[in-house]
Amino acid sequence: MTRFWWVRHGPTHTNAFAGWRDIPADLSDTAALARLNAYLPAHAPVISSDLVRATATADALCHGRPRLPHDPALREFHFGDWDGLGFAEVSDRWPDLSRQYWEEPGHVTPPGGESWHEAAARVAAAVTRLPAHPDIIIVAHFGVILTQYQRSAGLTPYQALGQRIDNLSVTCLAHDGNDWTAASVNHLP
Repeated sequence: MTRFWWVRHGPTHTNAFAGWRDIPADLSDTAALARLNAYLPAHAPVISSDLVRATATADALCHGRPRLPHDPALREFHFGDWDGLGFAEVSDRWPDLSRQYWEEPGHVTPPGGESWHEAAARVAAAVTRLPAHPDIIIVAHFGVILTQYQRSAGLTPYQALGQRIDNLSVTCLAHDGNDWTAASVNHLP
């Protein structure tokens, strides 16, 4: 059995699409980071996406834990032309496509970006490549975590989008070699 401890990176304070755009996380809440460190398995290796908001958060969680190299396959969804734009602006410029993206996620792709299914396949392949260990801490992004929650809970992408994933929250998903289970979702230590 492997438990994957998915941690969403620290807050970015942006009100725009933040996919592959490299923006920093605010890690000033040292009390929240201390609680998170105390909650996570002490000897689990830590891996993250290669985006700075995830790498900095992962570095703050090492505290004697082994640090694995960053993996670009753990990046947030690639929002293409939407990255950096506000949600209202995207809705105004692409009204039908943006509505379909949220209401019928799966194959819908932003211009120059990737679909839910493409991102989910990318992340699932990255998880498969992780070294064998009973516990692994993965610092990643909202959409990335949701794709794996969807996988473990047997949900549709639309159903998974209804799940809240807060910054510095933990979603623990377990795999016994055959089946996936969601041990906890969006837990804030």
